[in-house]
Amino acid sequence: MSDIARNIRLYREQKNLSQQELAVKMRVGTKKIELYESGELTPDTETMLRLCTVLDLPASEILEKEYHSNKKTTLDNEIATLIEEMGMEKALFLLRSFKEISEADILKMLNVSKR
Repeated sequence: MSDIARNIRLYREQKNLSQQELAVKMRVGTKKIELYESGELTPDTETMLRLCTVLDLPASEILEKEYHSNKKTTLDNEIATLIEEMGMEKALFLLRSFKEISEADILKMLNVSKR
């Protein structure tokens, strides 16, 4: 499976769309979506633009290499673990708090906690 095929499926699933729902929104047959996601058919430029419009993504997201998807999956897993261990409320508080702190201060805190 190509990176483009993998990314089409990944972003469709992230938008909670079935292949049939995506096909309807793009005004193509479900079989076309199946072919795009299996890598048997690569969308032409016009189709890629419609796909990106429906999925609300820049084309670069779909065209990016597999490692980009893997990074995102790793981050999603880390966030899920954080929520599982701390609970949603504490995890959100922590993430929002870190947004307000400079990178230098975060590094200082991490160094202090290692001692």
